[in-house]
Formats: sequence, structure tokens, C-alpha cells
Amino acid sequence: MACTATDSSMVADQTPSVTNAQPVPQRPAINFYRWEEDWSVLADPRIPREPGDALKYIPLSSTDPESYLSLGLTVRERFVSTDPPMFGVTRGKHQDYLLHRLELHADAHITADTRVFVQLENALAPWLQHPTPVDVNRLDLRLFFLDTKKKLGDGEFKLRVGRQEIAFDLQRFVSVRDGPNVRQAYDAIWADYETRDWRFTGFTSQPVQYRNQTDFDDFSNRHLTFSGVRAQRRMSATSELSVSFSEFRQDNVHFLAATGDETRKNVDVHYNGTYDGLDWDIEGMHQDGSIGPKDVNAWAFGSLSGYTLSGLPWAPRIGLQWDAASGDHNLSDNHVGTFNPLFPNGYYVTLSGYTGYTNFIHVKPSLTLKPLQALKLIASVGLLWRQTTHDAIYVQPDLPVPGTAGEAGKRSSTYGQLQATWNVSRSLSFDAEFDRYWVAEALRRAGGHDSDFFELELRWGW
Repeated sequence: MACTATDSSMVADQTPSVTNAQPVPQRPAINFYRWEEDWSVLADPRIPREPGDALKYIPLSSTDPESYLSLGLTVRERFVSTDPPMFGVTRGKHQDYLLHRLELHADAHITADTRVFVQLENALAPWLQHPTPVDVNRLDLRLFFLDTKKKLGDGEFKLRVGRQEIAFDLQRFVSVRDGPNVRQAYDAIWADYETRDWRFTGFTSQPVQYRNQTDFDDFSNRHLTFSGVRAQRRMSATSELSVSFSEFRQDNVHFLAATGDETRKNVDVHYNGTYDGLDWDIEGMHQDGSIGPKDVNAWAFGSLSGYTLSGLPWAPRIGLQWDAASGDHNLSDNHVGTFNPLFPNGYYVTLSGYTGYTNFIHVKPSLTLKPLQALKLIASVGLLWRQTTHDAIYVQPDLPVPGTAGEAGKRSSTYGQLQATWNVSRSLSFDAEFDRYWVAEALRRAGGHDSDFFELELRWGW
């Protein structure tokens, strides 16, 4: 099922004795979420050994192959060229810089059902002017949690406590924020029960707030909290429906229309699936609550669908993305209509960060090709408007571009996007993206310019 904190695959059954009649298990791939990997398969002597396996599987028990310690690391190096940031309105001119991220982890499986996971992070941004806490974090504790699971009735109950990752579906609104250099973690209690076609989840969290003044200075507190419950049902073998209720609280916030303590109560409905070459992912969220003395009434919608012609060379997929999020129609009344995207994934629109999921309408046709099994190419064109001209044009995540609120012109920009992903091996991949934004008059009058973004990324894990 798609609900994640994130989803953890079931651990493969192992027995102390291995016979040749049993199939040889596969080595795990290096996962986007490193804590989901199962290295207990190395207890099987038939698996060919690779350098470093002595540290990937360190037995903690002579009788239980699922009791072990696994060490690992992830390296991500990304070259970024932005010309200019925020369309040149406030952030200077052309910038070229490097985003370096190194993560080290230890995964201690005490038993088959209980383990402790620890991950440290070093994130640097050489040559970047005015780096923020999401760009640089020299040394800090990224993850540190204990989780356990237990059979309960016809299903399985899971509990996870500590600093962990929380992400839902395509991560439109709740993500691990992998686009910037420093991923988002949550100090949380997460409980989950899955049985047959149903899955029920509840969590309470204090999202981690990042600093880069000294080592190990990241923190969380009650000034920023996020909690919720979620129910999912598998509608068919390839489709799923979920409903979530959550509450987001943040003290002393500043929106164009309001200032004060923010409370957002969110209702989210999500439906995704595949059928005979067709794929779809549809999500809607409504928010109410308050910011200081003002009431909140905001909404957002996202749709990503496509059709894959699997019988043709390169398996072309024709896709269409359609998104919208509300803005504020009157900045001076007692209501706030500006949507808060909560914890959005920068990859969802473009990696450039030129588009925020706030006060916008977005239409994006695309074509995806796979010349090789390990190589994926995507070409897209995006059309962007404001939902209301009374509110600003926003960049990622929800930063208003100065001088755009209340100005005429719904059209904000048009962009072209080229992407390539090459999974060279189980542990090595390359990604590239080029975005070209042509700004409309509303941005040009505010001092904005046509803008280019390019990134080239190497990701390696062990």
C-alpha cells in the first residue's frame, strides 16, 4: 500500500538452515529510504560476495540470521546552475554551485521484529551565495528511531518512535524534501495497522527545524507540529483510495494577508492506480483553521496521469499533469485563502524551485521514453497561471515574489523541461534536468527575467 512513513517492505523469511532446494534470494537494491533495505539475505552462503559485505551484514546471533548489524553510506553530488534565482527579482544574478550530501548509517536488527536505525548527515554547498539551513548542515543527526512490529489478528501492527521520515504518495504535500540538500525529518511517533485490503495509520510529530551554527544543533519543539490519521483501502489489485485528516500548527508565521499563530486542519483524498497501460494519481486537499485572528479556507488539487504504449519501441508514455492551489482573493478581509503546501516535494513540478504549490494553476503535457531499461528521458511543457491576481506569484515552497500581489495578469510563466535518469547499477545513478522559464508580464513588471536552471546529479550508495 502507498501510505508511508515510509512504507517498509516485509522482511524475507529466513531459517537458520539453507537448502539448495530454496531459491537464492536477491541482494537488495540501494533504496531511496536506506532503512527499508533487508541485508539479512547475506546470511545465505550461496549469494556471491562483494567488497564490503562483511560490514553490510554483521551477525548479532548465531541462531537467528535476522539479528544483525548493517552499516552503509549514501553520497549525492549535484552541480546546479541557476540564472537567475527567483527570476532575478531579489536574489541577484547567475549562480553556479555544488550541493554535497554524505549520509552514514547503522541499522541494528535486534530481532526479526525490532530494530534501531541511526543516520548522520554532512551537507555542504560550496560556492552558493547566502546558503540557508536547507542547503547546509555540516554534521547532524538525521535519523534515529526504534521500530517494532507484531502480528495482530489477521494483520500486522507497526510502531516507530524517534527521528524518522514521513512521506505520502507522490509527496505533493507531505514529503522528505529530497530536492534541497537537507532532507526533512520528523521527531515522531508513528503507528500503523495493515490487514487484508485496509491500512490504518496515526502519527504525531514535531518536524525537525534545521540550523547550521554548530554541529548537532538541529531541533524540534511545540512551536511547529504536524499530526494526523489516515485510512487506505486497496480497491483492486492495481488501485487504491485513501482519506487523511491532519493538523498543522506553527507559531508566529507571516503571510501576505495575516500574521500570528497558524493552525491548519487538512482533509486529503487520494486515488491512484493503473489499468491496461493507463496510470493515474489524483489528490485533493482542503484546509480550514486560523492565522492569528483570521479564518483559513484554502484548497489544492493535483492530477498526474498517462498512457504507456508498451508495444512500441522505447515504450513511450504520453502524460498530462494538472494542478491548482488557492490564493487569497482579498488580502485585507478577515479570511485567508492562500494554500499552505505543508512539506512539499520540490521534484513534483520542477527541481528549479521557480514554482510553488500556492496560488497557481498548472497544466503540463509530457512525453517519456525509455531507450534502455535503465535510461528514462522526459520532455515536458508547463503552463502556469495565478488562481487569483489579488495574491502573489509564489516560488518553492510558498515564498511570494515581491511586487506581484494585486498586479494585473493571471499568466505567470511558461516553461520547458528536459529530464534524464540513468540507473547505471544497483548502487549508482545519474540524473540531469534542464528548465527554461519564459516569464509573463506580471513577473516582468516586478523585475523578473526569463530564467534557466540546470542540474547534474550523481548518487551512489553502499
